Amino acid sequence: MEIEIEKILSLTKKKMNESGAYSREAFEQFVEEAIDYYLQKGELSDDDNLEFIEDQVMEMYDVVKETISDDGGINEETFYNF
Repeated sequence: MEIEIEKILSLTKKKMNESGAYSREAFEQFVEEAIDYYLQKGELSDDDNLEFIEDQVMEMYDVVKETISDDGGINEETFYNF
């Protein structure tokens, strides 16, 4: 399950970076979109504990938030390396 969480977090960070939206609400939306994406690809299924996976990724928001610079951009060095 850890691999799925890492994949979802990675896609979520990519979506944040591409959109320029870094709020908790945007993060939550991107997490949900990433889960839906992996459901459609067949890498996740309804048999997986999707609520637990979503909760685990959402708990990482504060760490992701720390990678955002004061001007709203991404600190590339830390953004992709945690």
